[in-house]
Amino acid sequence: MSYRLMDEFTDAGFNMIDTADTYTVRVPGNTGGDSERLIGKWLQRSGKRGQVVIATKVGGTLSEEKKGLKKDYILRQVEESLRNLQTDHIDLYQSHYDDLDTPIEETLEAFTELVKSGKVRAIGASNITVDRLADSIITSEDNDFAIYQTLQPEYNLFDRERYETEFEQFALINKIAVIPYFALASGFLTGKYRTKQDIQGSSRAKYLEKYFTDRGARILKALDDVAAQYNSKPATVALAWLLTRPGITAPIASATNPDQLKDMMAAASLKLDKGDLEILNAASA
Repeated sequence: MSYRLMDEFTDAGFNMIDTADTYTVRVPGNTGGDSERLIGKWLQRSGKRGQVVIATKVGGTLSEEKKGLKKDYILRQVEESLRNLQTDHIDLYQSHYDDLDTPIEETLEAFTELVKSGKVRAIGASNITVDRLADSIITSEDNDFAIYQTLQPEYNLFDRERYETEFEQFALINKIAVIPYFALASGFLTGKYRTKQDIQGSSRAKYLEKYFTDRGARILKALDDVAAQYNSKPATVALAWLLTRPGITAPIASATNPDQLKDMMAAASLKLDKGDLEILNAASA
């Protein structure tokens, strides 16, 4: 199914696939790199490496010995990701989590070496504070290091406050491309989960519990109302809303079947009008 989804995604004209060296590491029997390896096998099978932008991450915890953003670890780990992905370069290499125990200069020096070597084309940051991001940019400018070109924060129609108050203007001023994760709030904004009973037994339950509030219900109703006007789906509308937001380059969302993927891809062509945006913004205020 994963190969089919990536085939359909790229055949429709979309081209960025985001992963990380830690994805699926918590699944029993997995040791890390499993998502990268699956993508690497698909790249070889499909012959589409030249058509896609591959983004992966380093710094998440694989084990007590394999985590963080120290230079020697980054330089070792990138080789593992390249092998997993079966490619000679990574288009976007991102720090997965900030590492307060490692000097910013050390991390950026490692990324700079990778960019100069051609193994990495661009770098980005995820799960970082705006102050640390600002310090990183200043450090890059002062030392002629590679500079963070992307930011991957949590941002969606429900989770708005932190990004909009802390990051939005900073990203715009510094021309940082924003590629938010949890764009569908762990699936809540698809409308699949309407009550707490709906998430019982779900692997996403711990992420979804916070959304079952009066505000969450208002947001789902607004999504339903706007979607009905276009014969569309809540997920499509939620992603289309994100695409109207200042500085957003591409929201990140995951699909487990072709119908979900179709709903997500439809967001690129759904043009919400001023009235739609007012409804959605009022519900999520």
